[in-house]
Amino acid sequence: MAVSTAPTTERDAARILLVDDRRDNLLALEAILQGLPIETVGAHSGEEALKKLLVDDFALILLDAQMPEMDGFETARHIKRRERTRHVPIIFLTAADRDAQLALRGYAAGAVDYLTKPFDPWVLRAKVSVFVELWTKTQQLHAQAEVTRQREATLRGVKAAVEEAAGLLQSAVATDGELARAQLEKAVDVLDRCRRRMG
Repeated sequence: MAVSTAPTTERDAARILLVDDRRDNLLALEAILQGLPIETVGAHSGEEALKKLLVDDFALILLDAQMPEMDGFETARHIKRRERTRHVPIIFLTAADRDAQLALRGYAAGAVDYLTKPFDPWVLRAKVSVFVELWTKTQQLHAQAEVTRQREATLRGVKAAVEEAAGLLQSAVATDGELARAQLEKAVDVLDRCRRRMG
């Protein structure tokens, strides 16, 4: 189940993984998050969530703490052990009473927050929005870093070409006749390639 809750391109939409064993809870979460610039992806168990995390990257995980078989705490521990997913923030959602021990278990398992049901939908939207904004800024920083790496590689190539051309010109000055002319033509060719590379 993947539902886009806002008009964004698939490439730039933050994915939120919703994990709950009850379908009605997943539908409620999707409804609460509707209109945010995200794509929601549902999982009905911890095992299914872990499989989805092998395939896709997520900005945030909303994880039910109490599920049959693999509960949310165990699921979170698996998520935090994997290099690929250890930095994905997790917000635990639980219907349990405000038990401090459950909250501590959630934080110990790697959660960044812990909400008890019923929770205020606007609070959840606000929290998700903050994490989506952080994810978006991180993606922008990664893109800028890649552009910077590419520019630095281009500049290194240009520097090498200019140094080669300078060497050819110095050689041409020290020589006369046909050899000097060939050196000058070669230097002009190197500089022309350098100009095209920059353009």
